[in-house]
Amino acid sequence: MSQAKAIIRINELREQLHTHNHNYYVLSQPTISDFDFDMLLNELIDLEKQYPQFIDPNSPTQRVGSDINLEFSQVEHKYPMLSLGNTYSEDEIRDFETRIKKLIDGDVQYVCELKYDGTSISLTYKNGKLIQAVTRGDGVKGDDVTANVKTIRSVPLQLSGNNIPEEFEIRGEILMPFSVFDKLNLEREEIGETAFANPRNAASGTLKMQNSATVAKRKLDCYLYYLIGKEIPTRSHFDNLQAAKKWGFKVPENTALCNNIDEVIDFINIWDAKREELPVPIDGIVIKVNSIDEQEELGFTAKSPRWAISYKYKAERVATKLEKVTYQVGRTGSITPVANLEPVLLAGTTVKRASLHNSDIIQNLDLHEADTVYVEKGGEIIPKIVGVDTSKRAKNAKSIEFINECPECRTKLVRKEGEANHYCPNDMECPPQIKGKIEHFISRRAMDIDGLGEETIDLLFKENLLNNVSDLYSLQKDNITPLERMGDKSAERILNSLQNSLQIPYERVLYALGIRYVGATVAKKLAKAIPSIEQLASSSIEELIEVDEIGGKIAESIVEYFSVNSHKELISKLKEHGLQLERIEEEKEGGSNILEGLSIVISGSFSKYSRDELKALIELHGGKNVGSISKKTSFLLAGEKIGPSKLAKVEKLGIDLKNEDQFLELIGL
Repeated sequence: MSQAKAIIRINELREQLHTHNHNYYVLSQPTISDFDFDMLLNELIDLEKQYPQFIDPNSPTQRVGSDINLEFSQVEHKYPMLSLGNTYSEDEIRDFETRIKKLIDGDVQYVCELKYDGTSISLTYKNGKLIQAVTRGDGVKGDDVTANVKTIRSVPLQLSGNNIPEEFEIRGEILMPFSVFDKLNLEREEIGETAFANPRNAASGTLKMQNSATVAKRKLDCYLYYLIGKEIPTRSHFDNLQAAKKWGFKVPENTALCNNIDEVIDFINIWDAKREELPVPIDGIVIKVNSIDEQEELGFTAKSPRWAISYKYKAERVATKLEKVTYQVGRTGSITPVANLEPVLLAGTTVKRASLHNSDIIQNLDLHEADTVYVEKGGEIIPKIVGVDTSKRAKNAKSIEFINECPECRTKLVRKEGEANHYCPNDMECPPQIKGKIEHFISRRAMDIDGLGEETIDLLFKENLLNNVSDLYSLQKDNITPLERMGDKSAERILNSLQNSLQIPYERVLYALGIRYVGATVAKKLAKAIPSIEQLASSSIEELIEVDEIGGKIAESIVEYFSVNSHKELISKLKEHGLQLERIEEEKEGGSNILEGLSIVISGSFSKYSRDELKALIELHGGKNVGSISKKTSFLLAGEKIGPSKLAKVEKLGIDLKNEDQFLELIGL
């Protein structure tokens, strides 16, 4: 693949994965299966490895999704809650071991755990008492759901036993047992409510309910599998779980300590056959390095720990009939075809729809009307069509032809050369695009407008009060209070949040505009290099490409955006409302440029600062944290217990070593 084609495909994959992340974590409406998401993600990971010049810190490969609900207060995690990389074969498990053995000398023990299919939770205990329960959220912040978690009988409110740390976190999964799920769905159907799609969605939805009394009636369960803190009992993950069990936690009995990778694979195979016997859903096995010292040595990527991985069991496949194909319009105008299916039971749930992604998928499947199709599902609500049984096709069946007009506004669709998706170019008048852009604009990472949600935006749009994002700043109290479920307090909350958003910095306003391919990280790069919206609007493609990490496709998208008169008018209105459309320089307190241009690897354990604190100091003083040693490494910040193989590599490449004291002296501490 040429470099030009690679960056096109990378950007396509990033956009698709960002959309799927949003659908899954924010909307709770996933449109592809776990397996299909992982295949897209793995393709992107491989391309970014082949073309490291195109790596973006905001890429989905570096990102953790979000389940934050603004009706709950948000809490910052003391220790980030990262996701795990997925594998699907024995070879990939052995590759995981190979990567570990490159960094860890000698034999490695592994802990195998069932991968429970629920919603992640982190519980904090002080002096043996539960003080807080926080969802995973975006990995950095999550929702405080303490009141709801206290209703779960398997979560101890007061611990008992010996050697309990003064303060620690324990993490695990909140689940709805199959028996409770089946009974709940029967009750919902009897009163005319929609049944939950699967136990995971039922557990997640229940945990986010505002009425904790209702949560208590749902009989959720909680399995815990990870102890974290400064004073945990041992340096063995497995032994820590045994200690937690003695204190009163529900630690899974099926966890196993394995002495080699062959025992890990045996464990995987045993539970592939036995998983149907469990009272709660699982979708795979989690494999962790047992030694916490080795975990710290292996460290983390931006997205995942290097010392843990999950094995996902193969998805079930069924055949059903295609009834029709409909089309959805996304925020960026992307058109997604959806297969509407004759309902079929798949992996314990009834499937009625499956994403077809784009016109190429339809063409490659050679899809015809009323075809019998094969569907796979890896625990998602909306799975994927993976094939067609042509032997059952009617002789006069017509092939499915992709539409050429937007199903919402009837504008002629466009498809740019090298891109997979068709788009509706009518971004300022097409209803789903208008509402999608407003939802993006008010999101937490953008303008962070509190109190507005999808339903409220839809109501304001229908009342012709919102036709673009600038209309938000013209809203009055009288516009909001008559709306359903709104009142004086809700209106004041929204208007105050809009007023506060006038202080949101330029880089986030730029991200909030929703320019195609301009994610949060790209917006930061642009704001740093081009200090005002006027200068950005007048920049040429050549000037934009000179900005760090801005490629041709992003540059073209920016120039195209500012060439549209309606976009220029929008910027003018936002300026009139007082939004920050130029950069305000801020000095980092205690920061410097001493480490500017240096790439630094941290390894070992330290006495004065934690590894995370040292990484923060490197960034504060202009340096770059890197995960592995190479010829480009400036120096190794070396603590105690560094593996001999790492030291040998440093010596071979002639890389300088600095201990903690030397590093602190270098930055003036």
